[in-house]
Amino acid sequence: MQLPTHWTDYELLATGDGDKLERWGDFILRRPDPQIIWPLSQPHPRWKSPDARYHRSNEGGGSWDMKKKLPEEWIVKYRDLTFAVKTMGFKHTGLFPEQAVNWDWMSEKIQSRVNSQSTIDHRPSTTPLNVLNLFAYTGGATVACAKAGAEVCHVDAAKNMVTRAKHNAELSGLAKHPIRYITDDVFKFVEREIRRGRKYDGIIMDPPSYGRGPKGEIWKVEEQLFDLIKLCAQVFSEKPLFFLVNSYTTGFSATVVENLLRLNLKKFKGEVSCDELGLPETGSGIILPCGISARWTAQA
Repeated sequence: MQLPTHWTDYELLATGDGDKLERWGDFILRRPDPQIIWPLSQPHPRWKSPDARYHRSNEGGGSWDMKKKLPEEWIVKYRDLTFAVKTMGFKHTGLFPEQAVNWDWMSEKIQSRVNSQSTIDHRPSTTPLNVLNLFAYTGGATVACAKAGAEVCHVDAAKNMVTRAKHNAELSGLAKHPIRYITDDVFKFVEREIRRGRKYDGIIMDPPSYGRGPKGEIWKVEEQLFDLIKLCAQVFSEKPLFFLVNSYTTGFSATVVENLLRLNLKKFKGEVSCDELGLPETGSGIILPCGISARWTAQA
């Protein structure tokens, strides 16, 4: 299991009874998590008095119960990255802290490629390294890749999420960095990129189990993920660097997603691996599982 180790502005404080208690910067939030089927793992003085708690509704969805007035948004940092978080609908904050392990992994791959090219040419590389981020949400991976030196194409069907991604890039000092922000259905966008002949050295996708595009296009992960990966293989560059697929879909094992990459990327020379992501709970030894990531990496 892959666990982030460099967070200072995020902390998993306690888990149990279907909820998790977290510190996001200066604020304590309590949110539900369906995987927490155990009783309270350890006592915590803020378990019953968080700054805000999200309650699920029996009719679907839910709402935040504010124990104190929180700002509209506040800042959290991860290493040299800066993000704005807030209490959003459907229990979210706009950031998935477990993804920090992937931000680090992609950053290392990008920086290694850029440095190796500079060593070969004995000068800074002028060939941009291009990354495509699909279902890109609020841009955690976009910001990480851009900060590492890649040019990024950020694609999401929700206009408000694309707006938040721009905001996060600006907070990390990337306002003038070459990032393309696209509000579109991912299938339609990749098909256009194939016709345009555009290529990408790195591809990231974080697909939901179910979703809708900006024009009502329906996405079902179990029916369409294989075809999307197959389509994306057509925009992989001649010397690709990585292909990352995240999954939070219940019932998808690590091996399932690993197989999808193996079958679709056979013609590229690389290695495929897959592992769970998790968050360590402070002081208890409990690990909260947070989905899986499958990685295709080019051979060294």
